Amino acid sequence: MVDRDAEWVSGIVASTLTKIISVLDPRTGETATQVPVTDPSDCDDAVRRAAGAAGAWARTAPAERAAAADVRAAADELAELNERETGKLRDDARGGVEAGDETLVQYSQLGPLHRGRSLQGRWSATDLMVPQPRGVVAVLTPWNDAVAVAATLLGAALVTGNTVVHKPSERCPQTGRRFAELLAARLPEGVLQIVDGDGTVGARLASAELVDVVAHIGSSATGREIARACAERGAKAVLENGGNDALIVDADVDPGWAAGQIALARSPTRAKPRGAPLGRREPRPGPGSFYPPTVLTDCTSDMLIMREETFGPISPVQVVSDFAAAIVAAADERYGLAATVLTSDMAHA
Repeated sequence: MVDRDAEWVSGIVASTLTKIISVLDPRTGETATQVPVTDPSDCDDAVRRAAGAAGAWARTAPAERAAAADVRAAADELAELNERETGKLRDDARGGVEAGDETLVQYSQLGPLHRGRSLQGRWSATDLMVPQPRGVVAVLTPWNDAVAVAATLLGAALVTGNTVVHKPSERCPQTGRRFAELLAARLPEGVLQIVDGDGTVGARLASAELVDVVAHIGSSATGREIARACAERGAKAVLENGGNDALIVDADVDPGWAAGQIALARSPTRAKPRGAPLGRREPRPGPGSFYPPTVLTDCTSDMLIMREETFGPISPVQVVSDFAAAIVAAADERYGLAATVLTSDMAHA
């Protein structure tokens, strides 16, 4: 039972009395996960343990720092947790786990190669630049690809000799925690700490004096708060905040083929039978937060759907006069991150 003073926000129930976060399964509306929010004193202890382990971990040979865990063996477990907490399709969730495993393998191979280099100087002297670990990294990860994104940040921080305090997203805490536990089981005591909670816990980590780096992938608003907290005490912020990926279809491209390419880029559309038409369908009856695949036509650049980051099976379409106008429209937005051009004209590509 969740207390009656609980606050409901986007499928999360944050209890104000018991400090419990309950995540609702978006497919059924039923409770999928309940986790206690890490107490402030326990959060501070996690940072201190990571700081205490930082010296020995930094002195560990790079080849031995790899976060080597048999993540792929737990792929079904992690995918099921992710599906239950976020509604992500099982195959898509498993693909994220496999991508995360491949990322960890890649870092294990690159770690020993991350060496110093000589700098141009006078003949009478040799100048060397040798990278050193920064210390404790607070890693704050999002819900939309819980394992793959966490593997990127955790793997990079650990293999370069830093210790980590990881807070998974409160929207998929069990998925994030289980993945981090698999890594922590193969690491020395204190090297990887895990805390649970919402933005208040993330804010505490971002402002902790013993945290040297805050690595965050998520909303721009949160990223700005993290950057401010880091600037106040001289810590480093590593941020990837917001994205809105334009896709330009040139006039010489077959519309049917282009539609298929666009559908592949929208992970919820992958479940549609091959050859099924795109278009608006009636919402699915019954419990859960289902939204039908939707194509919006006649969109203009001032609409929120064209200017805000959107998570869902929605493809807004804006028609412009020519390719040059398409480039201008695609670049006229505040996020950036990536883009796609479908064309047979090499000059346009």
